[in-house]
Amino acid sequence: MNQERVYATYLVETPDSLAHAAEVIAGEQSTGTFTAVPGETDALKERFGARIERIEELEPVRQPTLPGSKTPSGHDGLYRRGRVTVSFPLHNFGPSIPNLMSAVAGNLYELQQLSGLRLVDLELPEAFAARYPGPKFGIAGTRKLTHVYDRPILGTIVKPSIGLTPQELQRMIADVSEAGLDFIKDDELNANPPYAPLEVKVKAVMEAVERAADASGKKIMYAFNITGDIEEMKRNHDLVVRAGGNCVMVSIMSVGLAGLAHLNSYSEVPIHGHRNQWGMMTRCPLLGFEFSAYQKLCRLAGADHLHVNGLNSKFYESNESVVRSIEACASPMHGGYAAMPVVSSAQWAGTAEATYAATRTVDVMHLAGGGILAHPDGAAAGFESMKQGWEAAVKGIPMAEYAKSHPELQRAIAKYGKG
Repeated sequence: MNQERVYATYLVETPDSLAHAAEVIAGEQSTGTFTAVPGETDALKERFGARIERIEELEPVRQPTLPGSKTPSGHDGLYRRGRVTVSFPLHNFGPSIPNLMSAVAGNLYELQQLSGLRLVDLELPEAFAARYPGPKFGIAGTRKLTHVYDRPILGTIVKPSIGLTPQELQRMIADVSEAGLDFIKDDELNANPPYAPLEVKVKAVMEAVERAADASGKKIMYAFNITGDIEEMKRNHDLVVRAGGNCVMVSIMSVGLAGLAHLNSYSEVPIHGHRNQWGMMTRCPLLGFEFSAYQKLCRLAGADHLHVNGLNSKFYESNESVVRSIEACASPMHGGYAAMPVVSSAQWAGTAEATYAATRTVDVMHLAGGGILAHPDGAAAGFESMKQGWEAAVKGIPMAEYAKSHPELQRAIAKYGKG
């Protein structure tokens, strides 16, 4: 029998010993339950049981992170923390992302023996790469389609998120296309609403995109939000492609990893993966997932672009966490494919400096809504200021100094108040 294994590493907090917590995790997610049952032989456990691979102790705490844990008799008041790695035989579930999720992230979060649990990493055997081909475009393919090399792909988001008529949206897209932007996306809140059906929106947007492309020779990449039920996504994808669109977007948490993989099976354009709802899985430090683990599944399922938040953004996430997420998108995996990290949220030209200093890469998509659209001199100047911010960062020139000879950047600094 095939003995390839999946390795899952967890950050664990427990009122029990780490060794006992690890045993409960391994048993609950493979052959065991709360009590011995007929048929759970030693031979069966040897072939199908999860195995504890490593336990690394960390500093204990005196208060549980999560409610609902059960303290053992004689508890000393300490809640042990540590990193626990458990391996699962691949033949328990096969190379199936939905069934993998049941194994590595199933009923574990409800166990009374745990006062905290976070999946921090996954190591998957090559069988998953054989089953799931991963993104068809990724970083290289997106650069080829946008004709943008040696700098980040720069773009914006449709704002206001909700409420624009197709005619108003068309005017906006005409403006940003004429301004030379590389990329624009629908907001996650706006997919196929009754007040502006996707079919009408696609027609309006593509008319503006094609007119601007005929005039300038540059075709902006527009990510149409096609999030919906499984068959609806197929119809929406086909609608975009028939109209000449060059990108589709889905909210991954809404459609699920299986929905993303199904879309990837037929998609003819890059898939822009938005991670809205992610905070509910990760904001508590002892609950849910690390993005480093989750993004591997998103890449397997076919996301070409993955949102990673932004440095110094409006959201709760630390800069260190954002940097880890950017780096994770390009980390080695079976199959060798990488996804384009999408940096967004309260971004403007000035955030290029911190982003490049922390990551030392230009292989990012840097999106700024107000940071481009609200520039005092218009979207074209906002786009130019973003390029100038990155030029200064890569050249190692302080932004304020570079701005002295670059008026668009100077105006951005004055507008957004960060020098």
